[in-house]
Amino acid sequence: MKLSDLKAVNAARTERRLCAVITPLDGSEGRVVFAADAASDPLAGVLARRFASGTSGREAEAGVFVRIHRPSPRLVVIGAVHVTQALAPMAEAVGFEVTIIDPRGAFATEERFGAFDFHAEWPDDALMKLDAETAVVTLTHDPKIDDIALLAAMKADCFYIGALGSRKTHAKRIDRMTAAGVSEADMSRIHAPIGLAIGAASPPEIAVSVLAEVIAALRGAETKAAAPERRAA
Repeated sequence: MKLSDLKAVNAARTERRLCAVITPLDGSEGRVVFAADAASDPLAGVLARRFASGTSGREAEAGVFVRIHRPSPRLVVIGAVHVTQALAPMAEAVGFEVTIIDPRGAFATEERFGAFDFHAEWPDDALMKLDAETAVVTLTHDPKIDDIALLAAMKADCFYIGALGSRKTHAKRIDRMTAAGVSEADMSRIHAPIGLAIGAASPPEIAVSVLAEVIAALRGAETKAAAPERRAA
């Protein structure tokens, strides 16, 4: 690998940017491609598939080996609620860095979430550290808390944005965000009601459906329609 390419990969790791190192099998000079530039690359189809799966491998037809360098996906959960108690350990088990934020001190306690990076504070950009490799899930049902995180997630182009609540609740959310100047395209990125439609009822079941939808978004998989109205937290 060229020194310039090595520096580019190291910089990508520091900046949490997704990239690929393409090495021709004929021994010719390789190159680094960032995910943001992949659509215009001659190997766009190959890169899209590799970036989505997060796996490296040989592409015989293209005559290259593609090594993916992807930062650990991050899950930011707004709301230290019952769903979060099930969601956090499951997300960590499949490789997510989990951060839990809830300014309501009665919920975000060490007794309930001491094993995780949790903050009894209001969500803000510095605390959430959002980027394109981050999923944001809002679970408080409190628009004063959830809306801050949703707006920040849209601005940061997070790969998944989800909000717990009924369709009626989401309609009110859309009204608030429209009044705040949020575009229809940005609002359409919010998964609400949150999670895959698996008939989940209990908090642990809702956590399963949410994590499944987050993983589907991470891997670029198509999913079924959103789940029905949910009230559990």
